[in-house]
Amino acid sequence: MSNSKATVSSAGEPVAAGLSAAQLIEFYRLMYLSRRTDDREILLKRQQKIFFQISCAGHEALLVAAGLAMKPGYDWFFPYYRDRALCLALGNTVEDQLLQAVGAADDPASGGRQMPSHWTSRQLNIVSPSSSTATQCLHAIGCAEAGRYFTQHPEAAKKADGDYREFKDVKFHADEVVYVSIGEGSTSQGEFWESLNTASNSKLPVLYVVEDNGYAISTPVEANTPGGNISRLISNFPNFHFAEVDGTDAVASYQAMVEAVAYCRSGKGPALVHGHVVRPYSHSLSDDERQYRSEEELQADALRDPISRMQMWLLREGILDAQGINELERKVDEEVQHASDRALAAVLPQPDTILRHVYSEDFDPTTESLERGAEPTADSNERTMLDLINACLQDEMRRDERIVIFGEDVADATRDKELRAGKLKGKGGVFKVTAGLQKEFGNDRAWNSPLAEANITGRAIGMAVRGMKPVVEIQFFDYIWPAMHQMRNELSVMRWRSNGQFSCPLVMRVPIGGYLTGGSIYHSQSGESIFTHTPGVRVIMPSNALDAIGLLRTAIRCDDPVLFLEHKRLYRETFGRSAYPGPNYTIPFGKAKTVKEGKDLTVITYGAVVPRALQAAQRMQREKGVDVEVIDLRSLSPYDWEAIATSVRKTSKVIVAHEDMLSWGYGAEIAARIGDELFHDLDAPVRRVGSMDTFVAYQPLLEDVILPQPEHLFQAMSDLAAF
Repeated sequence: MSNSKATVSSAGEPVAAGLSAAQLIEFYRLMYLSRRTDDREILLKRQQKIFFQISCAGHEALLVAAGLAMKPGYDWFFPYYRDRALCLALGNTVEDQLLQAVGAADDPASGGRQMPSHWTSRQLNIVSPSSSTATQCLHAIGCAEAGRYFTQHPEAAKKADGDYREFKDVKFHADEVVYVSIGEGSTSQGEFWESLNTASNSKLPVLYVVEDNGYAISTPVEANTPGGNISRLISNFPNFHFAEVDGTDAVASYQAMVEAVAYCRSGKGPALVHGHVVRPYSHSLSDDERQYRSEEELQADALRDPISRMQMWLLREGILDAQGINELERKVDEEVQHASDRALAAVLPQPDTILRHVYSEDFDPTTESLERGAEPTADSNERTMLDLINACLQDEMRRDERIVIFGEDVADATRDKELRAGKLKGKGGVFKVTAGLQKEFGNDRAWNSPLAEANITGRAIGMAVRGMKPVVEIQFFDYIWPAMHQMRNELSVMRWRSNGQFSCPLVMRVPIGGYLTGGSIYHSQSGESIFTHTPGVRVIMPSNALDAIGLLRTAIRCDDPVLFLEHKRLYRETFGRSAYPGPNYTIPFGKAKTVKEGKDLTVITYGAVVPRALQAAQRMQREKGVDVEVIDLRSLSPYDWEAIATSVRKTSKVIVAHEDMLSWGYGAEIAARIGDELFHDLDAPVRRVGSMDTFVAYQPLLEDVILPQPEHLFQAMSDLAAF
């Protein structure tokens, strides 16, 4: 234990590290409670009554210290799977945790959807984690930014607390601290380093806890971390408070946590406590550490077990005698036994609940009642898609102070003194879509992010969890892949995995597609099918200015995360220009638009293929007398099956066309469903038109062959019409 000498004193007076004898006894009780809960889960797993077990054993002293140093329901917590003792210290019960282990319907963390040890509590501000390592570091950053934002924008906080459906109880405090923890192996992940950058730059009140037990499953720390010590690597980050501590020493751990939390609350910046702990049990019950750890090493760790160390210290210092220890442990054993009995008798979730919380149940963006028509305005000039997207962002930022916009180069000028003085025009994005937003709304509502797409997405998730409405930009779809981990494993599943306790409704605007003449491999990609394959996210792709403003407004007001795909070629096209329809114009999701009526053949498409399909359809009318109907889906997930079915039943011939590669593309699902459900209405096979199964080349001669052109569509229409 710590070198700090404890002194026996009367009840309530400090004994060690500012803790009274009663508090120190409670400290040990929580540690022992965590260990015995682990042991109970191990027993249940061996009895095949639960399905997975991963323990907190060896981490208890460090984590109880963190829990006692912070404020549940006041501070915010982004834990990882070792943090059982932290959550017990914050107010989680053993029954709460064992209900998760059995996967009960009343599991308060996830309703049986997550593995055990994925702690979640709306009441305690414990945000639902995933099994992915270090992703939560960026969520903690966004959460801290949101807390700071609310203290500076009280109207936004009121809206989050009242109007916003998912967050009736948004809580923020000027001195709140955001806790995030990871193992030492997870410090290898890029999200950890990206989060350090932003925490340091912005002096955010984030407390990092690195629980260093020396192993990432079977990989020892020296193989993960140069020099084997993360504290040495990060020691030069400015604005940080750093502490390295023996995490098996309860008193020393508590002292370190109290100092770190105080530093964060003071507004000086973030803190990181690096605790050296032990792992007396294997990584999980599916692992056998004896295969890669020697008996001598395991025995050495056993001598540092925090449970036995704390017990001996209490005895040595006269805070508890043997009888007191035995009585405390007996009561804990009874508590765990009773909690286990109740958990094993709990009702299991029913299959009819599976789809609950995939999407918001309070706000349906597909309902026709959302539709608002155009309003007469003084400005009747036709504008481009780019212009009306910018106008929508301005409208919505004026309407709702919770909306913030950030991404790479989206601000007018980060160093804005000359901008304010009129010496700079400002950038506002590589396509100028966000031009003027920073100038009008200020640096705290429109700003430039680091060049790191996971940073953009992960921070937005943390903000949205708190009730903000981030609208972020990924500069090019081609560079969305670093964000994919955050999107697939975090953004899409937050509501479902927390059983509706948390959600992250945000908008990701992404310029997409080719037809650029010189865009080449890394500025011409499509890949929308990857995201429409992901439940929990809405995917929208307009083809014209009016649809863009109406659908973007719905996206911003939606309760679900929305991937809003903006085709780069269409930003400034003459095709599809429109007058500004007013600040309330909205279009529901999942409603296709028939852009050309026809009776002989249907083309189902979206994005930049829409104008190309219209060209081909007009040529078919002129040259062959074939009347082609063209349907613009606009919304890819959800999509308008009724409009598709109605048109196919009318024409009996159908082409599904898209810019992305033909094989495994978005059109394959539409074609398959038509074949499955409308087979008897067809007079010809379903045809698909897409790009070649390769990459987009730089040379325009090659690009024209690779991507679907009006000529390709005309040929497919001609073949199908003649069938």
